Amino acid sequence: MNTARKDIIARLRQDILRQEGYAPQKTAGAGRIGLGPVEDAFPDGAFPCGNLHEFLAFDAAQMAATNGFISGLLATLMRNDGACIWISKSNQVFPAALSAFGIQPHRLVFACLQRDRDVLWAAEEALKCEGLAAVIAEVSELTFMQSRRLQLAIEQSRVTGFILRSNQRKMSTTACIARWQISAAPSKQMDLPGVGHTCFNVSLLKVKNGHTGNWLLEWKKGGFKPVATAIVANATDQHPLTTLKAG
Repeated sequence: MNTARKDIIARLRQDILRQEGYAPQKTAGAGRIGLGPVEDAFPDGAFPCGNLHEFLAFDAAQMAATNGFISGLLATLMRNDGACIWISKSNQVFPAALSAFGIQPHRLVFACLQRDRDVLWAAEEALKCEGLAAVIAEVSELTFMQSRRLQLAIEQSRVTGFILRSNQRKMSTTACIARWQISAAPSKQMDLPGVGHTCFNVSLLKVKNGHTGNWLLEWKKGGFKPVATAIVANATDQHPLTTLKAG
């Protein structure tokens, strides 16, 4: 009886996800993009491509770390010669630095607009283009209605969308599949003093039908790798993650 109940609950969860616009993987674990244990927090054990993701970055340091982490995700999303559009009010990404994540800078189109509503309009139109691998939009605020419009566009094109929010004072519920917060972490020292791989504190603050949690990842040999537990404990002591209660 317990097994039957679990099967019923699992089917109901899949039905809810489909109604919310989430496209479940055909087989468990399919479509993994190399985030290691972080991907296990999502439904089906895989990063949900073709959905809207929300990233919180409240200062310049967090924004830089978030840009780097998203660049690592784009390295996989764009591996089949895909293109990407990055929309913001002030372009803070140095295109040449993207090569560190295996991305050819000419495959990204950068658009700089003056107002949040212009950025969101451009993002919605870009998300309707099936030929894109991903769309990134940097805004101060995002309402549920605005996020829902973006998600509806994604449901037609299955393009992955990333929203970077920078206003800490106005947090609201959104239609995003997940809410992330990324910060820089101390690198694990290599043989050469002062040199190490780029490390990220990764926090999932909200996941639809998934599990929240904190992880420490490093970008190494063209992918994200989990860092040993001992290093995690040391890093979290130095770089505590902000915990938000907003929905």
